[in-house]
Amino acid sequence: MQTSLDEGIDEDSERQAKKLIAKLAEYKPLAKIEELEEQNYNMIDDRLNNGVEKFNREEEKKEQVKNFRPIDDTFFEVLADDIGVCQEMLRIILEDEKLIVKDVIVQSSKRNLYGRSVRLDALCILGDERECNVELQRSNKDHHLKRVRFNASSITVRDSQTGEKFEKTIDLIVVYISEFDIFKRGRVIYHVDSVIRETQEKVDDGLERVFVNTVVKDGTTISEYMDCFLQKEIDNAKFPELTNRVHYLKHEEGGVNAVCEVMRKYSEEVAEKAYQQGEEAGKEIGKEIGKEIGKEIGQRQANIAAIKNMIIRFQATKEVILEDYTESEYNTAIAELQSESR
Repeated sequence: MQTSLDEGIDEDSERQAKKLIAKLAEYKPLAKIEELEEQNYNMIDDRLNNGVEKFNREEEKKEQVKNFRPIDDTFFEVLADDIGVCQEMLRIILEDEKLIVKDVIVQSSKRNLYGRSVRLDALCILGDERECNVELQRSNKDHHLKRVRFNASSITVRDSQTGEKFEKTIDLIVVYISEFDIFKRGRVIYHVDSVIRETQEKVDDGLERVFVNTVVKDGTTISEYMDCFLQKEIDNAKFPELTNRVHYLKHEEGGVNAVCEVMRKYSEEVAEKAYQQGEEAGKEIGKEIGKEIGKEIGQRQANIAAIKNMIIRFQATKEVILEDYTESEYNTAIAELQSESR
């Protein structure tokens, strides 16, 4: 073609020929194919990497579920959302083989009408229409008797009708399960009654308070049962409901998913609450040092509070936490937890 151009063809033909040569020079089908393949490979790698990360996160959650014990409140909430488990538990603790549980309401249940002001680990409706509120407490930094009084009063008011005679006020049992001996008297269970001081006679005011712990080992069935609350895996023929439920929640897909869902809900709620608290703190600081700085500090405080909750409630690892928060926030949260535990 180049020879034809040199031999003197008309200008239009020459111009078109040169344009064609230029087009041919630009046409690189193999390069284009390689480029498209590279894009495809990058997309596939991205998808695979994201899939691996998602898989790893799911595996991380499963590991967290395996490390839960019945005494851990997040796990207990899912564990206790089962009539058989609650009935077996109360029959042992209250020493009543004929006790019947008709219904159970847990904190995250849609039927929970008590709100967040009342800690509702498991509210059991008994066959004789009494109610039994089961509470778990791992921290020994609270006034436990007043806590029990507050929650019992809140439940009583919520379940009472305006204008109703007091004789119709519900009878309530509070079973308070702790990871320590509240009264330090070396007993696995304590029954706290109202009594006439002068005569020491018991007064029935419709409230029964039972404190039981996981630390005292006295060889009784109650002690053996409570010891199960400290175990990650349970295999005890005496307690089939507890054994089977724990196995389901830790080793079967439906159970693991149920625990993870409660973990997710609580993480979102705690993060939102922490953010609001941090925002308020930030606003106060902002009055002194400026609105923008205040917001930033408030967000940081919220993040630190959320990280601490993830560690305490879910035993979250550093790797999981750093997916959403900075290393500086993580280190501050660890330092605060260490300081609080002293």
